[in-house]
Amino acid sequence: MKTTFILLFMLFFVDSFAQDGKNFIDQNYVEVTGKAHREIVPDEIYIQININESDYKGKESLEMLEKQMLNKLVGIGIDLKKDFSVKDMSSNFKNYWLKKANIYSSKEYELIVNSARVAGHVFRELEALGISNISIEKVDHSDIEKLQKEIKSEAVLDAKESAEMLAKPLGQKIGKAIYIRENEPFFRAQQASSMIRVKGIAPEAGYADPDIDFEKISLDYSVQVYFELLAP
Repeated sequence: MKTTFILLFMLFFVDSFAQDGKNFIDQNYVEVTGKAHREIVPDEIYIQININESDYKGKESLEMLEKQMLNKLVGIGIDLKKDFSVKDMSSNFKNYWLKKANIYSSKEYELIVNSARVAGHVFRELEALGISNISIEKVDHSDIEKLQKEIKSEAVLDAKESAEMLAKPLGQKIGKAIYIRENEPFFRAQQASSMIRVKGIAPEAGYADPDIDFEKISLDYSVQVYFELLAP
């Protein structure tokens, strides 16, 4: 008896909803796509530095090169505690037993700088030490999540403006949004290697930094919105 009552109640509820409510697809609506685009200058540049002791055999030990490098970075103004870290350390100790070769160590570091100018300064100073195994790992922006939220809002506003523009010549207005769909996820930056341009290196006499330039990070977003289309 109790089960029958619950079933009848559910049937009544579904029937009432079908009569009083409408599927949005049955309403008068206008469908638009909103888009937003923004380009931002990266302020987080990840530099990978690799020092291999075998490259400096008979010259400097890894520890000495590391000390010299750290002194140079501090002189540039790098906060070593915040923006510098050791990613990996290894040696060829295994090969020593197999080949009776000399043991050499290597270290890989990650450095974060906030501008192309500072990156160029780092490249020049380390090159002067003979450290040339340096590369840009990636670029990013410190406020990327905040910027993504802003551009989403801009895309929705663009959709609203498009809907209003389409409805106006018909003497109609748009109502509330009845359906929203994100078309594509955000994209952040391309591979770092494709975003770097070295415009030239100044003569050694001038001792100026390489003129390194980075392409801006492109943020693109698209959203599909259905708005109610109100009668005049």
